[in-house]
Amino acid sequence: MAKYDKADIERRMQGAVDSLKSDLSGLRTGRANTSLLDPVMVEVYGAMMPLNQVATVSAPEPRMLSVQVWDKANLTPVEKGIAKANLGLNPMIDGQTLRLPLPDLTEERRRDLAKLAGQYSENAKIAIRNVRRDGMEALKEDEKKKEIGEDDRKRGEEEVQKLTDKYVALADEAAAAKEKEILTQ
Repeated sequence: MAKYDKADIERRMQGAVDSLKSDLSGLRTGRANTSLLDPVMVEVYGAMMPLNQVATVSAPEPRMLSVQVWDKANLTPVEKGIAKANLGLNPMIDGQTLRLPLPDLTEERRRDLAKLAGQYSENAKIAIRNVRRDGMEALKEDEKKKEIGEDDRKRGEEEVQKLTDKYVALADEAAAAKEKEILTQ
């Protein structure tokens, strides 16, 4: 049975790009975005849970996030979870709701966020190149087992390289768009 599977390689590369886009959506720009609170974990009911499983997050204003906690007993743990996430947000309690005004980004903070976007992009490209390496090794193994010929291996390597180039370009585009968004808000 041949180890090389083009569909699996493409799926894994797409997964790296999707993961990058998810990471980038959590980076703060000048506007309120509910995905900013996606990485926040809250300790409730004796376990760590994502914020979106204990509260509703909304953006009622361009510079304000609102967190409606479902169980009033979880208000303090949610506030602590947001503070621990180190997002630079100061929660204000308003009944069963936390209001999170977004401060203006300083130029230095914008550059730091743009650098972070670049790091996320680099990590995604490393993941894509690791998938390429796996694909190349699978092709060589298939050739060694006499399941494919040298021409098929070379054709497969070209396909894998084209996929790698395509997904690295997608990662670069996503990061460049996010950096532009961060620096121009």
